[in-house]
Amino acid sequence: MTSPQQPAEPAYADRAFRSTGGLVGGGLLLALILWIVGDAVIRGEGRTPWLALAGALLVVPLVVAFTVRPAVFANDERIRIRNPFRNIVLPWGSVADVRAGYSSEIFTQGGRKYQLWAIPVSLRQRKRAARRQAQAAYDDPHGRTSATADVRDQESRLAPADQTIADLREMAERCGPLPGAQGEPQIRWAYEVAAPAVAGAVVLAVLLATG
Repeated sequence: MTSPQQPAEPAYADRAFRSTGGLVGGGLLLALILWIVGDAVIRGEGRTPWLALAGALLVVPLVVAFTVRPAVFANDERIRIRNPFRNIVLPWGSVADVRAGYSSEIFTQGGRKYQLWAIPVSLRQRKRAARRQAQAAYDDPHGRTSATADVRDQESRLAPADQTIADLREMAERCGPLPGAQGEPQIRWAYEVAAPAVAGAVVLAVLLATG
């Protein structure tokens, strides 16, 4: 008697990249909005509760869009980018480069550029990493460490955003030629974020105009 076949695990598991600062900041902002709106609804008089609710319907989706929502998911076939108002899916074969200047960006073979909101660049962290590299060169001017240790040391001295971009660039170079990584970019607007914000703006405008 044969045992039932176990379901196969996904061939390519996603690696997720998100901004810890954005998640923490977004959570604090949402808690503050909830407290202000709750207080207005409970204690407010007249049109105040309705104005507070309409304002929350406008502001909450925007806070979520710019803090909690941004994320990057990557596997051996494609990279999926979740920006504030767009969802972008790029097979690795369509990616030309991934780089970080003043912001993190990905370029397609067709010359299109998309920002990676989930990987913010910190100039302060970059300067700190540069100081670590300069100190390491001063401590070991002849480079007598082993090759493996030298790679690890270089990675540890990179700013977090630069290290993430280096990882994504390595994935693009390694996975780009794979048969399963071919295809066209797919772009979709995030209506689930934009629609509530627009509805909140309309309701708020009507309440203010008729007040």
